[in-house]
Amino acid sequence: MSNNRGRGLQANVLGTFDTVVMAVAGSAPAYSLAATTAVLVSAVGLASPAALLYCAIPMLGIALAFSYLSRIDVNAGASYSWVGRTLHPFLGFISGWALVISATIFMVAGSLPAGSMTLALFDEQLAENTALSTLVGAGWFLIMLFVVLGGARLTVRAQLVMSGVELAILALFAVLALFHSDNARAFDWSWLGFGHFDGVTGFASGALIAAFYYWGWDVTSNLSEETRNSRRTTGLAGVIGVGIVFLLFEVFTIAVNVILSAKQIQENDANVLAVLGAEIWPGWGGKLLIVAVMLSTIATLETTLIQVTRSLFAMGRDRTMPSALGKVHRRWNTPWVAIAVVGVVALAMFIAANALGTVGDILSDAISAIGLQIAVYYGLTGLAVVVAYRGMLLKSVGNFVFGGLWPLFGALFMFWIFVESLGELSGSAIAIGIGGLAAGLVPMLWYWRQGSDYYRPAKLDATRTVEADYVPAGPGGSNSLVHEGLSTDF
Repeated sequence: MSNNRGRGLQANVLGTFDTVVMAVAGSAPAYSLAATTAVLVSAVGLASPAALLYCAIPMLGIALAFSYLSRIDVNAGASYSWVGRTLHPFLGFISGWALVISATIFMVAGSLPAGSMTLALFDEQLAENTALSTLVGAGWFLIMLFVVLGGARLTVRAQLVMSGVELAILALFAVLALFHSDNARAFDWSWLGFGHFDGVTGFASGALIAAFYYWGWDVTSNLSEETRNSRRTTGLAGVIGVGIVFLLFEVFTIAVNVILSAKQIQENDANVLAVLGAEIWPGWGGKLLIVAVMLSTIATLETTLIQVTRSLFAMGRDRTMPSALGKVHRRWNTPWVAIAVVGVVALAMFIAANALGTVGDILSDAISAIGLQIAVYYGLTGLAVVVAYRGMLLKSVGNFVFGGLWPLFGALFMFWIFVESLGELSGSAIAIGIGGLAAGLVPMLWYWRQGSDYYRPAKLDATRTVEADYVPAGPGGSNSLVHEGLSTDF
């Protein structure tokens, strides 16, 4: 299975800084805050900062799982490959499929705000028009599609510009919010405790939405075949990315709780951040934060496109999906068939989404559905690392905590919120979430019957990988050289 590894994609294009930027952009701080804060506040009220805090701890465990697994298996499919080679190929396929489905749904959920934010810069009334928002959003989506088609280097250059401006605006408003005196309510430390949750199920539904906030940092693992020294870089960047977005999420969610009234949050469910900006800096503030959200949304459309197309590329290469998906463009070294397929499917879904209702309705169902799918593939990856490293967990405290205990806690947490939140979600969210996963059984069983090698995997075992010296993959293949001589601890 490993003999065709690295074939086609452009190796050694991304450095450490690029990869950290991709991790932060993947989680889309401004977009997540704008699109999801109202959903989170309506689910858990003043406990929203607590939901983000208590989801960050297990999420960091999952980031550690990705970090440890990427050291022993460099694969654009990431959890699809890892789970398949540790737990079971069927579970691996479902992991990959969960990412593909959640990312495809997100294309629609993400493009709508990109369109409405762009229109809001010119006229607030236009932003309410779902059809026009969809049209402009689809335009942005197509532009990102062509950027991703143009290769990893172009993708990162576009990302540095978009995320750089977004993070600069967010940092400015984080500082301004601290000095804002006209508050709806005073800050209270209890917002970070468990007291404001409506029981256990209330906590679970808050945590599921919080998982959606963080989702996306793992794009670094899907880029592993295109990253320099990727065995070390991709996982570390994911952990750093989770840390950065956690701080941004907390600062802004607390600011929303302090500065905006419940009525303001409810009335502006599709864009809480613009209202916050207008309160903090009347006149220009709202517009600047709209720019940040627009850039963040477009940036995360780009990282999501990378995740879904690289996953489909790995599946096509392994022949667990049509093998054409594994084809690489001669000039740009990108999986062009996968990119084209995702483009066509997403555009068809834009048209369907338009028939369904307003931007706010589409967003809340989509976010919950995606949360279910994220919980599945993050949870499976958290279990996979424990199996892969089982022979090394007792060799050091670091291995035991960071490669075993913490990822295991993260995995159990993900499965728990999945089960708990099923009782809370709307029928349509469950239908999209579970139905999307179930649809994957068809290609899985079909290609299993066809005898894909993926279903007869070489088991992933950290003791063997770490004991063996890494051999460079061809000339200058530094992405397959681990930091030699160092232990596999952090």
